[in-house]
Amino acid sequence: MKEPEIYLFTGPEIGEKKEAIDTIREAAEKSSGPLDVYTYYATETRVIDVVSQLQNLSLFSGALFVVLKNAELIKGKSDVDALSEWTKGGAKDSPNTLILVSDENSVDKKVEQLFPASHRKIFWEMFENRKPQWVQGFFKKNGYSITTDAVEQVLEMVENNTETLKSECSRFFYCFEKGHTISSEDVDKILSHNKEENAFTLFNAMSDSGRSQVQRFETSLEILQKIRLSKDSSGVSLIAGLSFSFRQLRTWHMLFADGTSPSDVQLKTSGFSSNKVKEKMKNASKIWNAGATSSILALLADTDMKIRENGSSLEDTMLTLMIYSIVMKNGLFCAEY
Repeated sequence: MKEPEIYLFTGPEIGEKKEAIDTIREAAEKSSGPLDVYTYYATETRVIDVVSQLQNLSLFSGALFVVLKNAELIKGKSDVDALSEWTKGGAKDSPNTLILVSDENSVDKKVEQLFPASHRKIFWEMFENRKPQWVQGFFKKNGYSITTDAVEQVLEMVENNTETLKSECSRFFYCFEKGHTISSEDVDKILSHNKEENAFTLFNAMSDSGRSQVQRFETSLEILQKIRLSKDSSGVSLIAGLSFSFRQLRTWHMLFADGTSPSDVQLKTSGFSSNKVKEKMKNASKIWNAGATSSILALLADTDMKIRENGSSLEDTMLTLMIYSIVMKNGLFCAEY
């Protein structure tokens, strides 16, 4: 019997997750023709409304293709029951596709059990030993080669998920003709001199333990302003990037919780095999302990929800208050009057 077109994708590796979603979408288009495609967030859209939409056929296309993000937030009984009713019933004979997505490694067990094991996948962060091969392969596939030193330099300067790596490495294709060998000098010229600020450079500034609290706050605000003036100025995307870094920090604290140093194998399997990432987490852990890290993650989730609820009118103010709370108050919420 054909399994229903329902999928659960979790984990921090954004690029591979996106590729998997695109592959399913292409297969759905071949099977059903043109699709009505929707992306929703569990923070702003009720699960029961998504299910209601999936229960109906599209009037103007062959099928619906729905991606519901922040799936880790689906926990309420009414939401789980609504999903259960559709996945165990109407989904079996429906041409519509539902994909639940989360950047966390898991979702509520009751939600997870609704999806066939073959349609569930955790997209782990790429292992360190795969990253150089990935970069070399990406340049080769596009008609370029790259020196070993240049590969190492790229990996030191770019956040190591495939979506970010693709975006940054693609810059070289606009600057050099095919067949060119990318050197360290080229990397310095393209990435260093044209460096764009993002959530990860903001995290680095906030967690620079060698600077005073006020200096970190001032630099963080400067970076925030640059991000807000850039093409990718979404506050929701910024919070997602910061949440990823603070989830890493939470894992780091858990590894050292009993007072002993974890083994290299434990660090590697937890995503900390890179010396750059280890150093970043060491610096951050000097500033925020485990309790502060949990408080910051709650603050980020709260700010994300408020931005989605209130729109863009107060987004700059909310982001500034968020950074003030993280840097100056160690994650404590600002008092409301």
